[in-house]
Amino acid sequence: MQTSRCAAMTSTRTLAITATLGLAAASWVLALRQMRGMDMGVATDLGSLAFFMAAWTPMMAAMMLPGAVPAVSRFVRSSGRALAAPVFAGSYLAVWALVGLAVYALYQPHSSSAAGALTIAAGLYELTPIKRDCRRRCRTTVRSGFQFGFDCVGSSVGLMAMLVALGVMSVTWMVVVAALVVGQKLLPPRTAVDMPVALAIVILGIVIVVAPSSVPGLVLPM
Repeated sequence: MQTSRCAAMTSTRTLAITATLGLAAASWVLALRQMRGMDMGVATDLGSLAFFMAAWTPMMAAMMLPGAVPAVSRFVRSSGRALAAPVFAGSYLAVWALVGLAVYALYQPHSSSAAGALTIAAGLYELTPIKRDCRRRCRTTVRSGFQFGFDCVGSSVGLMAMLVALGVMSVTWMVVVAALVVGQKLLPPRTAVDMPVALAIVILGIVIVVAPSSVPGLVLPM
């Protein structure tokens, strides 16, 4: 009986992981389709709220779900229910949808200098105790998708600010930021890795302020 329960739980967790990764892959396809032709770099116009959210939501699913796979697996194991995975993932993405509403309310097309300044701030945020604490909780706490989402927002807010600053509809910067977010969710904090990454972001910001045309992938206003 115990062996049967363990096998059933393993099967449920495997299904949850597969479904989460499948949704992330489908979201990448949808996000790339929604973002086509929208990237104007620092001068990007977000359009209507409905249009922006139709692009932002699959963007967040594509970027955030791969790194959430371990949390989904742990939550399914602790709850013992097959429906735990979609509930957890849905509430997690709902938190990122709220972030999207905040981005829409605050965003304005801006200069490359402003983009550089925000990138420098993002790099400095990577070195703060708040970042380290949120990252730790994002890796270990899975009581609910909402709590996991808020912890991960605290962990990734600097990187997301960098994305918004450099080109909120840029596929290039989306891939770069997604790789950093997933790496930080899956790998334990290590000063030997995290410090150079933070300093690289700061240096990128300085280069954007001083010589923006030298940065590959940065679309400057016409």
